[in-house]
Amino acid sequence: MNDIRETPENARPPRVVFIGLASCFGCQINITNIEAHLLEVLGQIDLGYWQLTSSKPMPEEFDVAVIEGAVTTAEAEATVREAREKAKTVITIGACANTAGIPGMASVDFPAQLAVVYGDAAPDACGTLQAPVPVKDVIAVDFEVPCCPIDPYEFVRVLDSALYGSNYLPATSALCGECSRNERGCLYAQGQMCLGLVTRSGCGAKCPALGRACNGCAGLSPDANVASARYFAGKKGIDPERFDEALGMFNTVSLTAEGKE
Repeated sequence: MNDIRETPENARPPRVVFIGLASCFGCQINITNIEAHLLEVLGQIDLGYWQLTSSKPMPEEFDVAVIEGAVTTAEAEATVREAREKAKTVITIGACANTAGIPGMASVDFPAQLAVVYGDAAPDACGTLQAPVPVKDVIAVDFEVPCCPIDPYEFVRVLDSALYGSNYLPATSALCGECSRNERGCLYAQGQMCLGLVTRSGCGAKCPALGRACNGCAGLSPDANVASARYFAGKKGIDPERFDEALGMFNTVSLTAEGKE
C-alpha cells in the first residue's frame, strides 16, 4: 500500500472507484443506507466510478479501489489486476470479495458444478468462467471489510484508515469471545448450531446477540481449529456433516486451501 495522503501544496480529494464482481451488490447498497453520514463521506473523496450511481467508464487514474464480489471469470481477474496496478490502496468489502463467499461454494469440482448449471456450454455473456476465488488470491489487498452484508460504519472506519492512516489492527480471535463479553450465553446450550467457534471476531457478535446463530460470513479466524469445533458440535448433538455444510456456505475456498474441509 502506498501513502495516498497529499501534501498541502498538491492537496486534492482522493479519487475512489467501486468495482462490482460476482455478488448481489448488497454491500454497496448497504453503504448507501448511512444517509446521515453518506454526504459527509462522499465530500472527502472524488467518487470517480460507481456502477450503482453512473454508467460512465472507470477513469484511467484513481487512488483507492473498493472491490465487492468474488473473482469468477478471466475478465474479472484482469479487472482486479488492473485495479491493483493503478490504485495505491485496495479495499475488499463483503464475504464474496474476502472469502469468495457463496460463489465459492462452486469452487469444489468446478467443471461438474458448471455442467449442472449450464450443461455443455455456458452462454457467451458469462465470459470465460473459472473457479471462484477471493480477490486476495489474485492480488494483494490492503484492507478488508468483513461480513455479509458489511456494516457500513465499519466501511467508513476502514476507508478513513486508508485515507488518513491508523494503527488499528484487525481482529484475529474467534467470535466466541465476543459472545462471552456480551453475556448472552452460548447458543449450543439452547441446542442451536453456531459457527462462532471458528469465525473471525470483530463484528460484535450481532447475530448471536439477537438469538441467531453465527453463519461464518466474517471468514475463518486465523486461530480456528475446525477439527476441534466439529468435535465439540458433535458432543452437543450436532451432526458433523451438518456443521461442515453450514461452514462451507461462506468458507469453502478457505477450507479447501487450508486442507480443513
